[in-house]
Amino acid sequence: MRFNLAVNPGTTKENKTGNWRTDVPVIDRDRCIACGACARACPEGCVFVVGDKALQGKVFFEKDLDYCKGCGICAEECPVKCIKMILEG
Repeated sequence: MRFNLAVNPGTTKENKTGNWRTDVPVIDRDRCIACGACARACPEGCVFVVGDKALQGKVFFEKDLDYCKGCGICAEECPVKCIKMILEG
């Protein structure tokens, strides 16, 4: 019997995959220095920029929990440790 288990690139955006995680990232926007390390490190592309320095003067990052696996890489890579992983619930 043969199974076709491979998926095409970009299909994670079609399939919400965050429902089995146990921890979620919580970002302290007051401590965030908007360096973007979390967004660059996220293997699922769940962390994205919100705001515009030219318009609002402050850029911060937000996460998309529909696709977040709760891996904690964003928290580990944050140089100012403003992301904490907490138990979802």
